[in-house]
Amino acid sequence: MSAPAVDGRANEAVCRALAAAFGVRPRAVAIVGGATSRTKRVAIDDPDDLVGARLVELLGIQ
Repeated sequence: MSAPAVDGRANEAVCRALAAAFGVRPRAVAIVGGATSRTKRVAIDDPDDLVGARLVELLGIQ
């Protein structure tokens, strides 16, 4: 996935991609650090608190 770093479109694309991967709404994903950097810190608000389990699944950790 590629989006130009213009008017926050790249950051919006990051949030949409993470939301899809974690099965949450895009507004549940926020960039909390590194908005202008290639390295970002994000927060994912999941009312079911399944983010950790999904991360383990995505990373293939057993």
